[in-house]
Amino acid sequence: MPEIVTPPTLTRFIGCDVGKATIVVFDSRDGRVRTIANTPEALAAFAASLDAACLVVCEATGGYEDALLAALLVAGIPAHRADARKVKAFIRSFGTLGKNDALDARALARYAEERHARLPRWQAPDPQRERLQTLVLTRADLIAQRTACTNRLKAPGAEPVRPYLQALRACLVGQIQALEAAIAELMAAADDLVRAEKTLRAIPGIGATTAAALIALMPELGHIDRRQAAALAGVAPHPNQSGAADAYRRTRGGRSEVKRTLFLAAMAASRFHPGLRDAYQRLCKAGKKPIVALTALMRRLIVIANARLRDAFAEKRQVATN
Repeated sequence: MPEIVTPPTLTRFIGCDVGKATIVVFDSRDGRVRTIANTPEALAAFAASLDAACLVVCEATGGYEDALLAALLVAGIPAHRADARKVKAFIRSFGTLGKNDALDARALARYAEERHARLPRWQAPDPQRERLQTLVLTRADLIAQRTACTNRLKAPGAEPVRPYLQALRACLVGQIQALEAAIAELMAAADDLVRAEKTLRAIPGIGATTAAALIALMPELGHIDRRQAAALAGVAPHPNQSGAADAYRRTRGGRSEVKRTLFLAAMAASRFHPGLRDAYQRLCKAGKKPIVALTALMRRLIVIANARLRDAFAEKRQVATN
């Protein structure tokens, strides 16, 4: 029988306020605040000075935290990348009004100490999915810029700048097409991505663009339950009840880009997916607003996608076992 290795009890909590050039560190063991350089060498030395009884917590800072997390992963030190909104609410709960890097690092350490049992540990992302995510998000940014440019071209008084806007729009269209080609090439190059895309595109209403976005922006799909999938996608209705009052339930939170992608897919599904089209029409006939009915379809789509991917992953594991 293999030896069961019990993870060490966490006794030391370290908060890291990450900046572009430096990282402010608070260590719960000695209560000391120090600053280290945000460079691979300095971060490797920092990670080597820690032990497995530590938990390091930082916030997402647009990628400046990646080198820190990579160094901790190599050193075998558990880490958690915190949701900035949750940390902000945590800090406010203490009535703290001041803000600086040292205070933020201290708050992150306290957040880790109080909630470490429920915090998921950082794991290295799949490089292919990480690259796909970058391509998908950049495409979304360029599409937003193209839409803004198109609207400016249609606005009154745009004649003096029309040639410049047309040239800019043509450039954006070309770059969007190049990104779409790069996304398609990446999706076709990896067996896991091919399997996931094929599974998702079998769902009416989900095309190549939506499939790529879901694979890139929700890597958890297929590994979570339906309620978690709906919440991550931002389409779960949250209760708003107090006493005898039960107010209108609204969807909020989640990943905004996934929600935008699902909206377009739901629009297509409301026309072409037999089951979802009938459900949409029933909701509208029952007096629901079209946007409410579409949100219900968005929720069903992400639940279906999660279930289909879960089954595909289970089938893959079974084949590998046999």
